[in-house]
Amino acid sequence: MRAKRLLAIARKEVLQIVRDPRSLMIALLMPFLQMFLLGYGISLDLKHVPVCVFDRERSQTSEDLVARFEASAYFAVTRRLSQYAELTDAIDRRACVLALVIPPDFSERLAADGTAPVQAILDATDTNTATIAYGYAANVLARYSAEIGETERARQGETASLFVPVEVDSRVWFNEDLESRNFIIPGLVAVILALVGAQLTALTIAREWERGTMELLISTPVTATELMVGKLAPYLVLGWAVSVLCLLLAVFWFAVPFRGTIGTIFVTTTLFLLVVIGIGYLVSALIRDQLGASQVALIATILPANLLSGYIFPIDQMPAAVQAITYLVYTRYYVEIVKAVFLKGSGLAALALPVVFLAVYAAAVLALAALAFRKRLR
Repeated sequence: MRAKRLLAIARKEVLQIVRDPRSLMIALLMPFLQMFLLGYGISLDLKHVPVCVFDRERSQTSEDLVARFEASAYFAVTRRLSQYAELTDAIDRRACVLALVIPPDFSERLAADGTAPVQAILDATDTNTATIAYGYAANVLARYSAEIGETERARQGETASLFVPVEVDSRVWFNEDLESRNFIIPGLVAVILALVGAQLTALTIAREWERGTMELLISTPVTATELMVGKLAPYLVLGWAVSVLCLLLAVFWFAVPFRGTIGTIFVTTTLFLLVVIGIGYLVSALIRDQLGASQVALIATILPANLLSGYIFPIDQMPAAVQAITYLVYTRYYVEIVKAVFLKGSGLAALALPVVFLAVYAAAVLALAALAFRKRLR
């Protein structure tokens, strides 16, 4: 390969990017839109769940229980109901996700037996929200029950030594505040890079065919390898720029902790970019129209990246057959890497396995891309 030829092809591709507003929009506008729309729009944290209360007793004890839900950051008591029909109507209209029904003898049974039933009705049309809300409600009720029991034992003069509860001293590592944004945003960086990189490079060869300039390139002494390297180099630099933009937004705008090193993220991001731009170039070499190449590149990147990479849905919770398929999804390895670098501060040694997979993937894709393009008209 000759440097002069490479620079000439690279300069030609840079001019194509600058003159093509669609490419510029994909490269510059899409990362901003995706980071803000998905960064703010996707959250697995459940807070301020609307709660309706049907308090049939209306005593100081039942009000104390309701106050526990009002004091919780996970619930918001939005309505007080006086009839059961109002409760069913509120659930049907989704005015509340959780409805508490406190029986008329709540305080009496609590004083007599130390236990009293409380009905919790959940709108389970969204099973994930219902399951999490049920867990939070059960925790609030368990804490309230424990406090009532301790108060009753103290009133009866029983010593605390006879009732020593099991205490759990928990420590949360890496994502101390349990914020879903802290693991969604790093994965989102991978999705954006995959989409932008493959979409842009999917137009490189197809554009030449559609504009009738491929015949001129074929007639030049530039080799197929020089053409591929010269065309992909500007997109690699552009990918670095997009990744820097996404990382800066993640750290300084969304306040995601970054505990790793710049060197680790640079090496792994470069490998990932080589994979995605290689896939785009391969698609462009096989499909000679820009629309078809763009659609195939979209299917090859966005669907696996969103569904099978572990970006949102945990891979270990998928069926065994689907888990096996995820090993073919290159985004899986970069999502694993970028989350570990951000939250754990992992280095290349700790990430050796996914880094090796990415490197093998990059070598294979670039080799296939080089074989797919030949300097001939047919």
